Parts: sequence; structure tokens; C-alpha cells
Amino acid sequence: MTVDSTPDVRLELPRQSSLGTAAARNLAHTTKSAPQMQEISSRWLLRMLPWVETKGGAYRVNRRLSYTVGDGTVEFVQDGADVRVIPRELGELALLRGFDDLDVLTAIADRCVQREFRAGETLVERGTPADKLHLIAHGRINQTSVGSYGDEVVLDVLADGDRFGEHALLDEDARWENTATAETSGTLLTLSRADFAAVQSHAASLRAHLDTFASLSQRRQNHRGEAEIAMSAGHVGEQELPGAFVDYELKPREYELSVAQTILRIHTRVADLYNGPMNQTEEQLRLTIEALRERQEHELINNREFGLLHNADFKQRIQTHSGPPTPDDMDELLCRRRGTKFFLAHPRTIAAIGREFNARGIYPDHADLGGQQVPAWRGVPILPCNKIPVTEEKTSSILAMRTGEENQGVIGLHQTGLPDEYEPGLSVRFMGLDEKAITSYLVTTYYSAAILVPDAVGVMENVQIARWPR
Repeated sequence: MTVDSTPDVRLELPRQSSLGTAAARNLAHTTKSAPQMQEISSRWLLRMLPWVETKGGAYRVNRRLSYTVGDGTVEFVQDGADVRVIPRELGELALLRGFDDLDVLTAIADRCVQREFRAGETLVERGTPADKLHLIAHGRINQTSVGSYGDEVVLDVLADGDRFGEHALLDEDARWENTATAETSGTLLTLSRADFAAVQSHAASLRAHLDTFASLSQRRQNHRGEAEIAMSAGHVGEQELPGAFVDYELKPREYELSVAQTILRIHTRVADLYNGPMNQTEEQLRLTIEALRERQEHELINNREFGLLHNADFKQRIQTHSGPPTPDDMDELLCRRRGTKFFLAHPRTIAAIGREFNARGIYPDHADLGGQQVPAWRGVPILPCNKIPVTEEKTSSILAMRTGEENQGVIGLHQTGLPDEYEPGLSVRFMGLDEKAITSYLVTTYYSAAILVPDAVGVMENVQIARWPR
């Protein structure tokens, strides 16, 4: 048997004739990017708000005295299928605003009767006697009436927390001015005039409060609910002119600056040895400040004390007529204030706006903001803000606002000239070294937002963003 001793050339590796790239990289400089961060957004709200210097840490909004009260929504508690109104929430009714006798409010709440309704059901008919207050716990209800040309027109859309029929509790001759039809199924609580009168007959404090309410209601007001300034116009001769003065709110609202803070920690060995080509301390500060600004914008939208969503006047909140944001809904939101500067919406809401417009053959125009093209409606920019919440039911909100002190709009509040100021209104303060050789910096920013008059901000609520046009 002969053995072939010829080597298998297929197993031989090719001889290397030059330096390989893997070894060469050990001697080469690497081109590096600055640290990246996904959280950074466009932050249009921070860019578009005019910022007002707030010395003393507070900003007081003085307004004319207004008699318009009780415009808030009513909240409920749910125990299984049973729904009850929270007694103190009845203070959101105009005739009960400022009334704080909890025992009486509880007695009124106990007389509210739960009622379920189905989609398409007519709850009240225009022209029929009105003898009940209706509190909407859940669902959507259309209020309709006869238009100028005899057709049925939708006047308003009511939803969770709204109510109608409040005038029926005190007026025995009251009649329904509009027809209320359920757009969806839902739940409401009703309070009859008879039940309200029964509570009133046993509560002297309630009778005294209602007398005060009646006297306030008789005072002359303008269409905004402000105390009217008496004047004469169109007269001739030497007519005696009425005397007048402008009354102010006795307890104007004050906005205190809120704070966002964090402590940035950097080991001295990192700062000393690994500082090139990028300064580690500067990069850590940059990313920390970006996160702080993102939180600042989130608070300006969502904070319960001063956030725009929670502090928008209830008369400036509207509902969509069918769910998705249609051109008609955008017009309804736009027409409620003069000089709207911009719309603010979640990016997914802006996509839903585009779908609804395209389905109708309408294509929004664009506006130029600092060289950047953004979508617009009626010339008003529609700006993205991912801080506006999207619910599990895929609904969101759209804000429209007027800005600036001179326009009686929305303003941002901050204070500059802080110790160790790093950016306007933001300070980076050295806190020292600890026993582990870690350097600490306190990063702080102070801010808030103020709505100077109620119509400066409008909100379209419960905007459906998941439904595709058919």
C-alpha cells in the first residue's frame, strides 16, 4: 500500500504580506461622535413661549372682577356598576360654588339617581318642561337645536364631567332649550328639582347661599362675565353721564416658580484621565441639561398646579364631533380666541389630522418657523409635542394658544441671574468632593407658566387618533 506524502494545499493559509487592519487600528485615532440621547425632542413649547423675568419667585395675575363661577367639570367615584358624585365636586355647579357645608352637599349627592343610556337615545326634548339636572359620568351627548333654515344643527358635544339642566333646579317654569341625544352609551346622574328643594327646606345655610347667588346673578356683566363698566353712548345734549370704576379680583392668582433639580456625579479619575478629545464633565452636563429641559416641558403641559392641560378654562374645552380631528373641529378650536399663535399636538395626533384632511381632499398649508417648514391650518402652525398624553383608548388632546403679555396670552416664567448660572434660568453649582473622590454638581432650573386670561388657551379633548378614515 502506497502512502501519498504530498501536503494538502487546501489547508495552507495564505502568507500575510502587509500589516493587517485589526493590528493597525491599535495605533490609529478613532473618530468618535458626541454621546447621543434618544430623549431629546424639538421642545417647541419652550421655544415658542415668551419668557418673563419673575423676580421674587412669584408672578401675580391681576384681572377684572368676574362673576362667572362654577364652570368646572364634576368628578365621580365608581363602585362596580354603581356611580356616585363626590359631594364636594357639586361645588363646580354655578349655584353651589363656594358652598362648603359638607353635610348638605352629601345630602344633595345622595339624592342623585343613576341612569344608563344607550347610543341614539333622546335624553331630553327641546321645548318640554325641564325639572332635572343631568351630570354626565361617562359617555358623549350631542346638544342640538333648529337652525336658521329649519335644519337640525349640533350646538355642543358634552362628555365626562359635563352637565346640563342646572337652571331647572331653581326655575319652576324652565324648559329645555336644546335636544340632548346620546352619541354613545354611558351613565349619568340626575337630580330632580323636588329633591333639591327638599334638601333646601331643611338647610338654612343652603338657603342663605342661594340668596347670595341670586344677588350676584342680578349684577350686570359683559359677555365674558366681567363686572360691566357703566357708560353712555349715542346721547345728545347735556345728559348726565353714569359714574363707573373698574373693579379687580380681590384674591388674584399667584404663580410660584417650580423647580427641577438633579445631582450630577463624576469621578475625578474620569474627569482627569479620560478628558480628551471630549471634556467628560461638559458632555455629562450637556446630557443632564437636555433631560432637565425635557422634564421642564413635560411639567408645563401636565403639572396639576400650573400645567396648561389642567389649567385651561373649562369654557375653552371642546369635544370633537365624531372622534377624529376633522377640519371642522380645528376651526371650532381656532375660533374661540383671537390671535392664536400655534396649535400644539402629539405627533400621532398630527398624523391623524393629516389623515382626516386627506380623506376630504384637503391639504394643510405650511408655515416657516426659523427656516423650518411645519404644517399649518388657516395659517396657524401645528407643532409637535410628545409630552401631551395619549390614553390607552388612543385618544389625546390638541392645544391652541395665544402668547405674550401684550396679547394677554400664555407666558413662561423664569428667573435669570442665578448664582453659578450656566444657561438663562439654569444653574450648575459645585457641591464638593466626597470620600470616594466623586465630584458632585447641583443642576437646577426654575420655571412656571401663567395663563393671563381664560381664552388664551383652548383644548380639544378626547381626540381619537387610532381610527382610519373609511
